[in-house]
Amino acid sequence: MINISNVSKYLGGRYLYKDASFQIYPGEKIGLVGPNGAGKSTFFKMIVGEESPDKGSIMIQNGVTLAYFSQNVGEMKGRSCLEEVIQGNQRVSFLGAELDILNEKLCDPDLDPEEMDRILVQMGDYQTEFEKLGGYEIQTNAEEILTGLGIAPADHGKPVEDFSGGWKMRIALAKVMILLPDLILMDEPTNYLDLETIIWLEQWLKTFEGAVLMTTHDRDFMNRVVNKIVEVANGKITTFSGNYDFYQQEKEIRKKQNEAEYDKQQSKLKKEEEFIARFKARASHAAQVQSRVKMLDKIDRVELEQDEDEISIELPEIQRGGNDVVVIEKLSKAWKNSDGSDKLVFSGLTATVNRLDKIAVTGVNGAGKSSFLKVLCGLTDATDGYAKLGPSIDCGYFGQITVEQLFGENTVMEEVQSKLPHANDAVIRKILAAFLFRGDDVYKKVKYLSGGEKARVILSYLLTNPHNFLILDEPTNHLDIKSREVLLDALKRYEGTVMIVSHDRFFLRELTNRVFEVDHGQINIYEGDYHYYLDKKAEK
Repeated sequence: MINISNVSKYLGGRYLYKDASFQIYPGEKIGLVGPNGAGKSTFFKMIVGEESPDKGSIMIQNGVTLAYFSQNVGEMKGRSCLEEVIQGNQRVSFLGAELDILNEKLCDPDLDPEEMDRILVQMGDYQTEFEKLGGYEIQTNAEEILTGLGIAPADHGKPVEDFSGGWKMRIALAKVMILLPDLILMDEPTNYLDLETIIWLEQWLKTFEGAVLMTTHDRDFMNRVVNKIVEVANGKITTFSGNYDFYQQEKEIRKKQNEAEYDKQQSKLKKEEEFIARFKARASHAAQVQSRVKMLDKIDRVELEQDEDEISIELPEIQRGGNDVVVIEKLSKAWKNSDGSDKLVFSGLTATVNRLDKIAVTGVNGAGKSSFLKVLCGLTDATDGYAKLGPSIDCGYFGQITVEQLFGENTVMEEVQSKLPHANDAVIRKILAAFLFRGDDVYKKVKYLSGGEKARVILSYLLTNPHNFLILDEPTNHLDIKSREVLLDALKRYEGTVMIVSHDRFFLRELTNRVFEVDHGQINIYEGDYHYYLDKKAEK
């Protein structure tokens, strides 16, 4: 269907990849993986024609249709949410209008028989394509997709300009899905989606008959959807048949094979070089020496694959604190609506957060998870009841408000220095290196950072301060898989208490031992890990 052949791309003073080749076959579900900056998004742009390779070719079979979802949603205005999605399928809109015109022509009693035959042939071709593209069910499909992506039917008629950026991202995703193309390119489709929506999208993609090429930082999502991995790393492309877990296992096997082949060849080369050095001055061995020199010149050298840097966050010693980290009694929270009425978020919660708990706070977007966490750390007042921190509890908070409080004109180095005034430059550089800021990265201004980079800046000083209670609202959003692994490792070793909102199921399964679910104005407590919570939810 699509053949990427010997593609090289030069960008930013270096080759992203040289002589890269892989194929996309009908119906394949492919995960595109690799470190940030390796060139994954550039591949998307080359496939859709926004950029060109410096060498090689990208061949797309005639008639193959593509759709591309990126983080740049473009301008949306002047239509309802539903109309925006339906109009996104311009070909269906065109075909529908043309079929109406042809139908009108057929009603002409004076129509020439030859013209009638021509119109009927044209209508047949249009109707076949219209049906293939889902034209007869497009409104129903659009409604189902929007609802599945978390936009309630009551909001389908709402003007698109009234939606926030995150919700516009869902509308943009719906516009791609409604096209039902032969191949969907998806760059981070799970960003801004809650867990329920991610699970729905998983199911949709698994039953979608077309092919998918996607990047995502959600390894569970990738494991459930893809059947092939294409890795972009160290300037080359490597293909693995299987999901993300298989890719990791196979990559480790290949790494060990590479090390064994390298060691074997190095041992052989050493012997040959020793022979040459020993006998090169002897005329009686000149022919043998010359033969071995030529052999060494011709041999294909095994290159030792570069290891990714092992990164570990150095956690500070923290004060122990009391056993009752937070005592919550009949806690309620309501926000004021624009008309002055109260909108209840949750009510009547009584619970205790215990020392060393790692609690997942779950619930759909808008359920009140962030409000609950803000009440716990004192960023907003409770409407009724109370949440009282225990003795010697020092709370650290990560959330949207902390991202907004970053000073844009500061460099990364300056921003962290302002939060860790007693740390010297060497210490701060070491901290930042653990959060993947190296070399000149530390001099980038905060205002130019991506969402994931800003999150890493905040986490760098938050985890370096000696808090014994961490409240983390979506710390994994925009973090790539490597950054999530680094954070997960740190939180597993962290000797304090954690409450966390995240849509990364792997992360929550690996970390948490209790679940607080915010649901329909109340909070349900599950006294078990994230597996236990999912099992109990499945029983309902």
